[in-house]
Amino acid sequence: MKNAAIELLKALSDGTRLDIINILAKQDSYVEQLAATLSLAPATVCYHLKKMEQVGLVTSARSQFYIIYSLNQKAFDRTLRELVICPARVPDADEKYRREVLEHFFRYGKLTTIPVQRKKREIVLQKLLERFAVGIDYTEREVSEILAEYHEDYCTLRREMIACGLMTRDHEIYRVVQKDDKT
Repeated sequence: MKNAAIELLKALSDGTRLDIINILAKQDSYVEQLAATLSLAPATVCYHLKKMEQVGLVTSARSQFYIIYSLNQKAFDRTLRELVICPARVPDADEKYRREVLEHFFRYGKLTTIPVQRKKREIVLQKLLERFAVGIDYTEREVSEILAEYHEDYCTLRREMIACGLMTRDHEIYRVVQKDDKT
């Protein structure tokens, strides 16, 4: 979506293309007629039409000896707001921060250090929690083995999982806390 909007705006940023669009707004036309109207070489008009067709501003259809170009009305029915403002264009600040934390603390799939800052630690623990399934009982040994794959201090990680409310422990049986269970 982002690249398509940029390419569309680039296609509209040329005076010759705007002239062609204005002619096609009145009636469909073909290269030679457009070239004569604009006093341009047919090759130049072809070049601009090809650029506009690539981004969906114009469409073409063969009619006997000519290729007839028309405006794509759907492209022009979009508002500037729809074209420019796109929620996917601005990355979610929380998700960006989460990625940065994980990139900083994980190297080659291993946890380099356990974060001291609470928020960063919770992000790391959430990542480790992905290895555990909801609704499954895990023994302390199973939890320790899984966490040991990531860091040598698996005991601290295990305790932190409980302290943060991500897992529960009952007689050495661990369970992932479902999001609904936290309330």
